[in-house]
Amino acid sequence: MNSQLHDQLKSHIWEIANRLRGPYRPPQYRLVMLPILVLRRLDCALEATKDDVMEQYQKLSAQGMPENAMEKLLGKAADPERTHPLYNTSPFTFRRLLGDAENIAPNLVAYINGFSPSARSIFERFKFTDQIEKLDASNRLFTIVKEMAGVDLHPARIDNLQMGYLFEHLVMRFNEQANEEAGDHFTPREVIRLMANLIYTGEQDVYTPGIYRTIYDPACGTGGMLSESEKFILAQNESANLALFGQEYNDESWAICCSDMLIKDEETSNIVLGDTLGDGKTRDGFEGERFHYMLANPPFGVEWKDQKSVVEKEHELHGFSGRFGAGLPAINDGSFLFLQHMLSKMHPAPQVGGEGSKIAIVFNGSPLFSGDAGSGPSNIRRWIIENDFLDAIVALPDQLFYNTGIFTYVWLVSNRKAPERRGKVQLIDGTRFFERMKKSLNNKRNEINEDQIRHLTRLYGAFRDGETAEVVIDQKTGETESRTVSRVFENREFGFLKVTVERPLRMNFEATPERVEKLNDQTAFTNLATSKKRKDEAAAAREIAEGRKLQDLIRAVLASLEEQGRYLDRTELEADLTAVARLNGVKIPAPTGLPKSVIKPCLGPGCPLPAPASG
Repeated sequence: MNSQLHDQLKSHIWEIANRLRGPYRPPQYRLVMLPILVLRRLDCALEATKDDVMEQYQKLSAQGMPENAMEKLLGKAADPERTHPLYNTSPFTFRRLLGDAENIAPNLVAYINGFSPSARSIFERFKFTDQIEKLDASNRLFTIVKEMAGVDLHPARIDNLQMGYLFEHLVMRFNEQANEEAGDHFTPREVIRLMANLIYTGEQDVYTPGIYRTIYDPACGTGGMLSESEKFILAQNESANLALFGQEYNDESWAICCSDMLIKDEETSNIVLGDTLGDGKTRDGFEGERFHYMLANPPFGVEWKDQKSVVEKEHELHGFSGRFGAGLPAINDGSFLFLQHMLSKMHPAPQVGGEGSKIAIVFNGSPLFSGDAGSGPSNIRRWIIENDFLDAIVALPDQLFYNTGIFTYVWLVSNRKAPERRGKVQLIDGTRFFERMKKSLNNKRNEINEDQIRHLTRLYGAFRDGETAEVVIDQKTGETESRTVSRVFENREFGFLKVTVERPLRMNFEATPERVEKLNDQTAFTNLATSKKRKDEAAAAREIAEGRKLQDLIRAVLASLEEQGRYLDRTELEADLTAVARLNGVKIPAPTGLPKSVIKPCLGPGCPLPAPASG
């Protein structure tokens, strides 16, 4: 790739984007620049054969051929080298649009409507016609089209791979500008690179020349994980035959992802628009399909109420023959639903004659710890571990994502573990593998550099228990310390049972001097020697004196019980207490709550006796 040209294009396109300032804020630049960048690339690719396509289109139209039947013929007329048809049947190009400044808005709409169906659907989801109206009203449309017409994006100058890199970079930069919402559909590139490094470590087959492999992301957003996976593999195996698949429910994210696929001449129909879990209107776009590699960053801590009826029905009716047989998580976090969905799409394991699959998925801490024994999340974890699917968990630094500062974790899940990894789980502490960013982007203040990605990948590949590393513990001073960063445990060590042990409460009561003394700590007892008659001092003094006399009598009554020893039965204590009080002419007043709420807490130690020895 020509790095100098790449950098020039990035700068030039950003300069054009700045011409939008005024009607658009920088976070909104992507609404115009991403679709018009795609449009210009297609314009450059198709301009040379424009007249041939128009001639073929008119010829086929004269024959009465319906447009859907023309697609392959027009695609070959436009570019015989492309695998997936791409053409435009309108009379316009960027240059011709500039020849009629007065009608540039309607002509640009007509130009977009003249594209082949796959391209046209992308611009529809971009809602670019809305932006055309806004640009025209603010007198920016002609300027932007003119500036973009001067950018040469012809495939002879910039091949599909380089164009893909350029598009990915601009998607990243525009999303960083819109950092208040970027996290909803954008995973930091270094996190994706780490996941790609981890998931393909130890996968020797993927580097076999001519190998066919499928890669799937059920929450693909703008397609970053698919693109990075493809880039990672092709950098080491140019002849690999890769098929990318994904599903996304957000229109703009879907359009961006499909644009990248279209630019690289890949199958856009492999990116499905809709809710992966199923919301009643859309559903799993790849029902019954199996994939070799799956990567995902599903939403953190997002409720699945909208999918509740579909998910619960599938769980109840289909069990393990469906996607959610292991159980259902709490309604406030659907992360485990995505993982179960991905597990249902694994190829059969090699032990049963299949190719097997491998998964990398980003979670917050909830799937690790939430749910008591026997709950939905606990049962899902148990099922994953008992089936020996869980390969490793890598703890990532905090403040790594745009929309959250929490710690996150990469789970590696597979049904084709290497022999030495079977029956075991590796835990890697990567929380100190980061460096501070010079400028934060919303919640993102940390990033993982390339050396740290390689280090974490080596830790995973080495699979050593107790391996240590020198890590920075203070980013300001650079202070370091040696820490254990890799542990390996057997699956059985993660199992636990919750057992509730119940036994009768066995209290004891005894009128010892120490316990009788506790009466002085009881408000009801001390209130016997008080008076509310503050205005009549004589009457108040009488009441206080009588109260103190009663207190002394109660103490005497209790002292007389000392010789009875320890009571293990509450009713026996109450009976003896009442009898002794009556014998001594002591009337214990009801308002004090004696003996139940005052005397018994004093005579009882407040702790159970040990159970009697058996036999």
